[in-house]
Amino acid sequence: MKLLVMCVVGLRPKDLVHAPALRDLGQRGFVAPLRTVFPAVTGTVQATWLTGLPPSGHGAVGNGWYFRDLAQVWLWRQSNRLVRGEKLYSVAKARRPGTTVAKLFWWWNMYADVDWSVTPRPEYHADGLKRPGLYSEPQDLQQTLQQQLGPFPLFQFWGPGADIRSTRWIVDSALEVLRQHDPDLLLAYLPHLDYDHQRFGPDDPRSVQAVRDVDQQAARLLAAAQARGARVVVMSEYGIERAEHAVFVNRMLREQGLLRVQLTSHGELLDCGACRAFAVADHQCAHVYVREGGDLGKVAAALRTLPGVAQVLDRQGQRALGIDHERSGELVCVAAPGCWFAYHYWLDEARRPDFAPTVDIHRKPGYDPAELFIDPRLRLPKLKVAWTLARKLLGFRYLMDVIPTDPSLVRGTHGRLYDDPDAGPVFLASDRAFARDVVQATDVKDLLLAMLQ
Repeated sequence: MKLLVMCVVGLRPKDLVHAPALRDLGQRGFVAPLRTVFPAVTGTVQATWLTGLPPSGHGAVGNGWYFRDLAQVWLWRQSNRLVRGEKLYSVAKARRPGTTVAKLFWWWNMYADVDWSVTPRPEYHADGLKRPGLYSEPQDLQQTLQQQLGPFPLFQFWGPGADIRSTRWIVDSALEVLRQHDPDLLLAYLPHLDYDHQRFGPDDPRSVQAVRDVDQQAARLLAAAQARGARVVVMSEYGIERAEHAVFVNRMLREQGLLRVQLTSHGELLDCGACRAFAVADHQCAHVYVREGGDLGKVAAALRTLPGVAQVLDRQGQRALGIDHERSGELVCVAAPGCWFAYHYWLDEARRPDFAPTVDIHRKPGYDPAELFIDPRLRLPKLKVAWTLARKLLGFRYLMDVIPTDPSLVRGTHGRLYDDPDAGPVFLASDRAFARDVVQATDVKDLLLAMLQ
C-alpha cells in the first residue's frame, strides 16, 4: 500500500473548522490529538517520528545545540546522520525490499536512506552574495524541478517575505515526484502556518486565513493520493500558542558575570568556549550549558528567579521529560505559558553583532522569530529593501539589515507541552482501521510502517 505523509506545521485540532479538505480527511478516516515530545520543535519532533525514540535516544535535543568539542552553536543542520536510531525509511526498505521513498523538505534530509530528496540549500558566494539553492538526491532532481516549476522561492520559505508561495512550490514539487516516480512513501513538509501564527498569534484573523490557504494546497496532494489509491496521514509537530513575553536568559547570565563575549569590528560575539554559562534559546526551550559543575547550583538558582521561566531541569528532571542526552545543556529551561526564550546576549544595541538585524539562521546562537518581520522603525522600508536588492542583482556586496532586534513583535510561540489537546498538534489519517483516541509521537514510526503494509 502506498502512503503520503504531510507535515502541516502548526496545525491544531481547533484549526480544522477552517480547513474543509483536512477536516473531511479526518471525518472519512480519523483524527486524534498527537501527544508530542519536549521540546516541541521541528528538529526534535521529526527525529522522534522517524525513529520512534525520545530525544534522549535520538539526540536531536532541539533545532540545534552546542557542539562542546568545537565550542560552537550549530542550528538547522540537515545531515540525517546527526539523528541516532533506525529511521522509518530504512526499516521500510529492510522489511520490503524495493520500497521507494521520497522525502521533500522534511528535516534531517541530507544523506537519508531515500530514493528522492529535496531540501533548501542557499548558495553563499565568496563575495558575500547569497542566492537561493536546493540540495537533492539524485543530484539533478532539484534542477529538473526548478526547470519545470521555476526557481524555488527561498525568500518566501523563511524571512519577512515568507508566505504561501513556498508551500505552493513544495506541493507542486511533490505532485511532480508523484507523477514521475510514484514512490511508495512520500513525506512532504508544508510550512505555511508557521509564519502568520508566529507573526500575529494563532487565532488572529490573518492566521485563520493562513489555515484556509494551506488547506487549499493540502487538498491538491490529497486528490493526487486518492487518485493513486494511497493512504494519507497529515500531522503537525506542535501547536502554536499566543506569545506575550520574551525571556532573555543570556542577558541575565551576562549580568551575573557568567557569560562572556568577544568584541570584534562587527559587534559583540558570544564566546561560548569562554562562558561559564550560556543558553541556546530555542522557542520555549533553552539549553543552558554550564562549564563547571561547581556553578550548577548558582546558575539554577538564578534561572529560577527569572520571570517567564516555569521549570529549570537538571539531569534528573530532564530524564522525566525524555531529554537527558549528552547534547542537552546541563540545565534546561521550560518557558511559562505565553513566554519564549530570545537569544539576545548583548546589553547595548550599539554593540549588537552585525548579523542581528539580518536573516541569518546559522550565525545566530539561537532561534530568532523576529526574522519574520521588517523593522517597523525603518523609514521607507520598501525603498531600502528595493535598493538593497538592486545592489544584489548588480553583483555588489550587500547587507539586508532590515530585521528588528525587538522580539516583542512576535505573537506566537511553541515548544512546551500543552494541557489542552485542542491547542496542541494533531494527527489525521484516511484509514479508519488504524484509529486511536490519542497518537503518541513515539508511536508514529510504527503506525506509518503498519500503513505501508
